[in-house]
Amino acid sequence: MKVYARSSSRIIGLGLTTSALALAASVPTAAYAQDAGVEESVAPESSVDEDGNIILVTGIRAGLATSISTKRDELSIVEAVSSEDIGKLPDVSIAEAISRLPGLTTQRVNGRAQVISIRGMAPDFSTTLLNGRQQASSGDNRGVEFDQYPSELLSSVVIYKTPDASIAGMGLSGTADLRTVRPLAYGKRAIALNLRGEINSGGQLNDDVRHYGYRASASYIDQNEAGTLGWALGVAYLDAPSQNRHYKAYAYENFGGNQSRRDRISPDSADAALFLNGQEIFAFSRLNKRAAAIGILEWEPSDSVHLTADLYYSKFKQREVMRGAQWFSNVWADNQNFTNVTTQDIGGTLVGVSGTVTGVAPVLRNDYNTRDDELFSAGLNGEFSMTDRLRFIGDLSYSSNQRDESITETYAGFGCCGRINVNNGDRVFDSIGYDLSGLLNGGFPTYSEGLDYADASRVSLGDRAPWGGWGHDGATKEPHVKEDVYALDLGFEYDLDGFFEQFDVGVNFTKRTKSKAVDEFDLFLKNSRLQTLVAGEHLADPTSLDFAGFGNVLAVDLRTALPVYYDRVVFTDNNTFDKAWEIDEEILTLRAKATFNSGNLRGNIGVQAVHQRQQSSGSAINATLTPRVVTPVNVSKEYWDILPSLNLIYELGGGHRIRLAAAKVMARPRMDEMRASFIPSFPRNPCTPTAQVPTPCVVGVERTGLWSATGGNALLEPWRAKAVDLAYEWYIDRTSYISIAGFYKKLDSYIYTQRQVFDFTGLPIPPTSLQTPSQPNGLPPGVPVSPLGQINQPANGEGGSIKGIEISGALGFGKLTSALDGFGVIGSYSYTESNLRPTASTDETVRQATRIPGLSGTVYTITGYFEKDGFQARAAYRYRSAFKGEVTQLFATRGVTEILADKDVSAQIGYTFQEGSTLEGLGILLQVNNLTDSAYRTRIGTDGGGTRTADGGFLPETYEKYGRQILFGVNYRF
Repeated sequence: MKVYARSSSRIIGLGLTTSALALAASVPTAAYAQDAGVEESVAPESSVDEDGNIILVTGIRAGLATSISTKRDELSIVEAVSSEDIGKLPDVSIAEAISRLPGLTTQRVNGRAQVISIRGMAPDFSTTLLNGRQQASSGDNRGVEFDQYPSELLSSVVIYKTPDASIAGMGLSGTADLRTVRPLAYGKRAIALNLRGEINSGGQLNDDVRHYGYRASASYIDQNEAGTLGWALGVAYLDAPSQNRHYKAYAYENFGGNQSRRDRISPDSADAALFLNGQEIFAFSRLNKRAAAIGILEWEPSDSVHLTADLYYSKFKQREVMRGAQWFSNVWADNQNFTNVTTQDIGGTLVGVSGTVTGVAPVLRNDYNTRDDELFSAGLNGEFSMTDRLRFIGDLSYSSNQRDESITETYAGFGCCGRINVNNGDRVFDSIGYDLSGLLNGGFPTYSEGLDYADASRVSLGDRAPWGGWGHDGATKEPHVKEDVYALDLGFEYDLDGFFEQFDVGVNFTKRTKSKAVDEFDLFLKNSRLQTLVAGEHLADPTSLDFAGFGNVLAVDLRTALPVYYDRVVFTDNNTFDKAWEIDEEILTLRAKATFNSGNLRGNIGVQAVHQRQQSSGSAINATLTPRVVTPVNVSKEYWDILPSLNLIYELGGGHRIRLAAAKVMARPRMDEMRASFIPSFPRNPCTPTAQVPTPCVVGVERTGLWSATGGNALLEPWRAKAVDLAYEWYIDRTSYISIAGFYKKLDSYIYTQRQVFDFTGLPIPPTSLQTPSQPNGLPPGVPVSPLGQINQPANGEGGSIKGIEISGALGFGKLTSALDGFGVIGSYSYTESNLRPTASTDETVRQATRIPGLSGTVYTITGYFEKDGFQARAAYRYRSAFKGEVTQLFATRGVTEILADKDVSAQIGYTFQEGSTLEGLGILLQVNNLTDSAYRTRIGTDGGGTRTADGGFLPETYEKYGRQILFGVNYRF
């Protein structure tokens, strides 16, 4: 049998970067059972013609075939993306690619996919591996930020939805295994180059941050002549901008409900209306620069020895400029008035949709934020065949991730000069017209200001906030996060004849250390906070807020202006200590797995025994004393978990099969919630005895001495669940399949904030001068009546279930008729629901409204493609219904918000020069991401909270637009 390439299907270009080269090295070689006459050496991207010759097929269909082959061959239920699929789309990160898989979704951060949710569960419930090894995260918790991994340097991604007992650290919702090339499997020398330029269709929002960039990659794979030593090198560089038009509504309020304020609203018919009481309009511009590299060395001197060393490194720098205006529209601020108000009935509630607010002093913001992430991973794997049946496998790995941020905001306003800014200095008031109809109908609102906020001769630096100001002229916060993961994995595999094919036993030890600290500073204007004009050398061209009708605002270049105009003073409060913590974990996993095969039935059964030891370091921040007393706290705990697992496949024939999987699974708690830090208080309390804190009490007598606190919980145990999966699959051919799967997870407990009994023994007692003299039972004032008190902290509480159905498939239309050869479609639909209620409330209305983060009820994707004779085209649509997402909020803290439905469309066309052409191997590409400029939207309140209309509807909060990302690229392989 000879092998040749059919020119009409020899699609080498478009995505033929490092990842495309890696694809060839990662393609499984098992044949499809239903394809009679195909030898087992035929890869899934190949087919056989009538004469029995192998026809090599590359490109979109090759990537799809590889993904389907991986899904079919794995005993666990998995989803997969091949490198060709990723390489074909110039995604900024792997998250963009795997978000098209059934049951997976991504959350956009500044317009780019960053974190993933598997089966409706937050990133905290999943684990990310690189070549089977756990990865450190630069986030506050365990969820890996996938934009640190360029798609060009990975060969494939496999998402385990059911566990494999031989892999330590599997997640509760699933596990993402990122895989790189194996040069000996590739078997030949290859060099590939890739260059793509990009531009944002929204233009340049801030004058000093461009809206165009590029990305480039190069790879080299080779082996020695004997085929015993192979190596691969790859580099990828990203220099990409992002632009964000941002608007946020603070809250809605009925001012006319207060008799004394009704005269500030006209006409009187608007007295009963809801009014927006505050807003912000910001223009964000960010440069994202990422340099990444891989190095792989593989040595196989004989059939009994196989060694592989992997190195991965990336440095990700982000520089963000934000400029804009924010102000309160509130009758309680600066004696403001609402005039010429028009109202609209929305859901049975009257809302003031347009009018004019007088007495407004906008705060002009100039912010500059930086973030540097440095990721390093190294691994050494050795496989030694001791006999023809027995193998020893050892793996040693290290992963580290460090994040350093600086978040700086400054304030300015109209009016100048010569006033000391201690009491807000000069505050010049404006009348601002507003029309919220655009916001209420899914767009930006429209404003019209009366003053020129870009006039450098009238706009000065300084605190302009109402109610006496914020007490400083700016602020800087500098979070620092460092995580290290060390792992050693040892195991034996033994092959057998008969029902059981293989036994696998082993042990894994993983040590994880993570620390976080936040340095904080107040910024004060020099010269005793004297309001100050900004010199021209520290100004950029004004920033336009015309997208919301506001006009231009002064643009200060903080990179040069900060040291000139501001003094930086260390700021410390209780939260400074509460946000500083360190977590140490040591996880020992003992495992055993048996793989079996009997006719149409095959699968594996296994068990893991996991011993977990955790230690948390933090502080007890006792602010009841003056000055506060900060006491180091160290708490540790250890426990065992037994995790059995079963994966079964029953072949029905003709490509049809049934899968069944059952397992006990777990996920380690969030690391920020495991902090040992807590903030005690010693308030005056009415005498109310409780069963939890049985203190001496005389009803009707006020007493002191009952401790309370807020903080983390170093004794948190994992999320634990029992899971069952059932799936039907039909593999029609190499690029066509149908899958229908259902899953059910029963969580034994869920972690959420609860009020717990806490022992405050050892804390210093507040001075008696701060206590009331009345104390029951003859105890002197200020002496605690009990060391027991109560604390609000995360705790393991009531569990619940998550269940869902996933339907996915792919169809090459050439299967139906030769006239449609080259056309195809890929799609999936997922529906998920949960009765988990992460709340301590006993109010059934509150419980029903409270949901877990990350859960979208409906997610679906559809992709249509064409590929033939070198031409390629693809269009994809992705939909995610509303969900509660974790975001960065005020003061650089993490919180949740209700993110509304997300819709994303991307498209690409390209051509690859075919065999025989002088440009053979060259591909060109035009790609547009976010083709419809889909908006990011949130609403006021979460879990039923926030201001609601009479019919139970919610009012809009955030509206953002990112623009279209347009890319043009060339690829060349030789």
